[in-house]
Amino acid sequence: MFTSVSVREPTGQAPVTPLLDRDHSILAFNERVLDWACRAEVPLMERLRYLCIVSSNLDEFFEVRAEPHVAAQRAGDRQGAYTTESFAALATAANVLVSRQYALYNDELMPAFEKQGIRIVSHGDRNAAQRRWVKRYFEQEVRPLLLPVGLDPSHPFPQVANKSLNFIVRLGGLDAFGRDNDIAIVKVPRVLPRLIRMPEAISGRHRLFVSLSSVIRAHLGELFPGREVGQFSQFRLTRHSELSVDEDDVKNLRTALRQGLQHRHYGQAVRLEVSAGCSEYLSRFLLQQFELPEQALYRVHGPVNLVRLTQLIDLVNSPQLCFSPHQPCYPTQIAPGLSLFEQLKQGDIVIHQPFESFDGVLEFLREAVHDPQVLAIKQTIYRAGSDSALMDLLREAVRRGKEVMVVVELKARFDEEANINWAEMLESIGAQVVYGVVGLKTHAKMMLITRREGKQLRRYGHLSTGNYNLKTTRLYTDISHLTSDTSLTADMANIFVHLAGQSRLARMNDVWMAPFHLHRKLIQKIDFIGDAASRGQSGRIVAKMNALTDEALIESLIRAGQKGVRIDLIVRGACILPPQVQGFTDNIRVRSVIGRFLEHTRVFYFRSGDTEDLYLSSADWMNRNMMRRVELAWPIKDPAQRQRIVDECLVAYLHDDVDAWDMLPDGQYVRVIPENRRLAHGAQAALVSRYSGRNNSEKARA
Repeated sequence: MFTSVSVREPTGQAPVTPLLDRDHSILAFNERVLDWACRAEVPLMERLRYLCIVSSNLDEFFEVRAEPHVAAQRAGDRQGAYTTESFAALATAANVLVSRQYALYNDELMPAFEKQGIRIVSHGDRNAAQRRWVKRYFEQEVRPLLLPVGLDPSHPFPQVANKSLNFIVRLGGLDAFGRDNDIAIVKVPRVLPRLIRMPEAISGRHRLFVSLSSVIRAHLGELFPGREVGQFSQFRLTRHSELSVDEDDVKNLRTALRQGLQHRHYGQAVRLEVSAGCSEYLSRFLLQQFELPEQALYRVHGPVNLVRLTQLIDLVNSPQLCFSPHQPCYPTQIAPGLSLFEQLKQGDIVIHQPFESFDGVLEFLREAVHDPQVLAIKQTIYRAGSDSALMDLLREAVRRGKEVMVVVELKARFDEEANINWAEMLESIGAQVVYGVVGLKTHAKMMLITRREGKQLRRYGHLSTGNYNLKTTRLYTDISHLTSDTSLTADMANIFVHLAGQSRLARMNDVWMAPFHLHRKLIQKIDFIGDAASRGQSGRIVAKMNALTDEALIESLIRAGQKGVRIDLIVRGACILPPQVQGFTDNIRVRSVIGRFLEHTRVFYFRSGDTEDLYLSSADWMNRNMMRRVELAWPIKDPAQRQRIVDECLVAYLHDDVDAWDMLPDGQYVRVIPENRRLAHGAQAALVSRYSGRNNSEKARA
């Protein structure tokens, strides 16, 4: 699927360059993730984990991206960005991906698990002893929590929560009042585990499990005494889940968001999943009930929620079926046992996560909390998770009498509740908590420490491409940058003043900030490289990010490429710029790297002649990041640090022939195949190997 944007050439002509469809590009990304689940060389539990990741990604895709397409189908729209045609194309592509998932689950993964003595036993395959145990489990643990609802005028269709497990049943015979109401709904509580391990006494040497859906399915008849259970199916509804709060019309954003969270589970229906054997009668009934078109129906050959199968990984607990544990080394630029403030006076420190540990950042904050000369700590929080050692340190800083100011982004998608709870906790103990700027998400990641040194105050800062979430620091590739550079820290101080007081932003020294400068500065930098190339200078741009969908930035890249600049784009997810289209993007190449760790670094490299600049950023090249978020991009000034980031974050990925995919002009991706498998280079594997020899022994001795 293509959209169009006009890119004007120097001649004054305005040919139309076709751009790729963003939603289809997101689905294509998930195809690349699913490829990991298909690889026989990947440990079995990790294959299952990738399968579940795709399902989780698809859930979020439908929750966030599908509603306009569904609305267009309902309205019969034939023109505009969202139409009946766009809905049909998207539904077809999603169905193909879902079908691949379940074929992999049934035909490859489950047989492979059986060879390992691990089995999810269906009702038809259970022996008598197993059936007796399942019946006892149903009676003791499940049935007391189920409340079947027979539908009639006084019992309308119950509210079905987003992504919850439910059963629909068609009943024969008459109810207790002599009526022939034939439809009943059974809502399955979320508190019940979706997988249950059977005891060893009836499993033997095998590890046998039963799914909750099969337990309920086997005993549906017992929920409707006196009625005959005919047709039935499990079903799961996905709802539009973007929180919609008019920030200009609320007095307390935190209160409004907390109220909005209560309604998120009951937004507009966008997708209906049912068992493959669900009858036409029941599926039509459900589609009508939720006002969904036929193509919003997904018939699946297995559990309607593959995401919950991640429980199997913990239940089995077989390390030999998982990746070898990765133990990040302590940051190589940090001397254990020495003050980080003193080390930063000698130069900046760069930490490449997760190959190096986030412990260096925690140590930076811990030292600040316990140092009596530290007067103030300021920090942004976008995603911190529900259990955070970092938050405990901030709480301790308040207890020790330091000025703590935290900018908490309450609208971080699907982390709203955790962030609200952190905000309330910090406020309750005396920290200053602000929520950024109305209408903008504060996506920037920064921490600023103010310390008294003699008669002066000196600032120390942390800037990052990733979040202050201890779990994701072990799973995402990111760069943390610790600095005492006076220009950078002065910019950070001005940004905190702006976010807290919403005063006019002071003139920046080095930092580019969205929504004020970042978009314009990037376009100016790209155009500068292009203009220099048109005068005969060599030009080079390499940019690594998670998504590229901003049309103005794409136009500038196309212009620069047409002027002779060689451009490599390493884009993990959605990218709507088609590379190597003859006459338009000949000099632009696009690749995606999908590995064991989630690629998350944003690195932008620009070279004109002998002059080169490197920026790290919190921002992807999307319109929302440039116009509707507080984002930062900042330079790496030290040549040695800059070269290290170029080597590890750009060059290594451009030479990857293990986990890389190259995009073709039509938007399709082809996996890069090494010419010599013995010499194959995987960027992530190489970085793991490089840092694995640098363990924490020095820190342990300190």
